[in-house]
Amino acid sequence: MGTTEITAAAGTPFIDIVREVKAPRELVYRAHTDPNLIVKWLGPRRFRMTVERWEPVDGGAWHFTHHDTDGSAFGFHGVFHGTPSADGMLQTFEFEGAPGHVSLDKLTLEDQGDRTIVRIHSVYQSVEARDAMVENGMGSGVSEGYDRLDELVAGDAARVGALA
Repeated sequence: MGTTEITAAAGTPFIDIVREVKAPRELVYRAHTDPNLIVKWLGPRRFRMTVERWEPVDGGAWHFTHHDTDGSAFGFHGVFHGTPSADGMLQTFEFEGAPGHVSLDKLTLEDQGDRTIVRIHSVYQSVEARDAMVENGMGSGVSEGYDRLDELVAGDAARVGALA
């Protein structure tokens, strides 16, 4: 499995994430835009995910919920800005448990042939809001999600293409 590098420099309202995925860029892009694939990898294993809305177009909204075995639900939503492409996408991100704390996330997918470098730059409204995300386990959730993505795309791309 790859390693997820998460940087949250002191005193800045940013989080930077870098992860190498052993799959071609088009497949990694599809895994970020196809709701049938997103539910298979995004977030920690202990949650079941439902996607209520996923419209990866300029102005399109998204909303998903993680459900735990005790019946608790954790919702997230946002809006896509600009036209998402294999080069990357821009979107807002808001955890419904902390309304009003919105980040702007830029995803870049760097083509490395049979591998893709995923880069995410998240901008928060304040250092305190960024710190709250870090302190509430965002790093482990992101890392575990990308581990799950690695597992999903392991093997040949044709098999993964049939998963949707």
